[in-house]
Amino acid sequence: MNIRIMKISDYNEVYTLWLSCAGMGLNNLDDSREGIGKFLNRNPDTCFVAEDNNNIIGVIMAGNDGRRGYIYHTAVREEYRKQGIASMLVDRVVVAMKDIGINKVALVVFDKNEKGNGFWEKMGFTQRDDLVYRNKSIVEMVRIDT
Repeated sequence: MNIRIMKISDYNEVYTLWLSCAGMGLNNLDDSREGIGKFLNRNPDTCFVAEDNNNIIGVIMAGNDGRRGYIYHTAVREEYRKQGIASMLVDRVVVAMKDIGINKVALVVFDKNEKGNGFWEKMGFTQRDDLVYRNKSIVEMVRIDT
């Protein structure tokens, strides 16, 4: 297994992986090839894929605003889970964030995503009860539930 920087040429495989994961919230704008391409261009050193025999088996996307890092769309193919791949991807992001001077990372997980929430808790990410996450779409998009 190999972990490397994600490239836009990985998009089709990565998107197929995301669609296979229950609880992954996708939409037709941000998660389009164009949207992911913009994210990768803005965050060239903090998005990774895990490969086995040249097949993508895991992915993590992360970016920052100059102060904080944010993790998005972490996924591992079902048949490769429970092997530490997601943990290795998170560790790689944490190191990459430290390398660019980011001291704290955050993420959002859907409340109903029990597996995801369990994983992030085991990774040491705490739940904050003092915040309300707010969102406003400024362009109409279609949400793709998996």
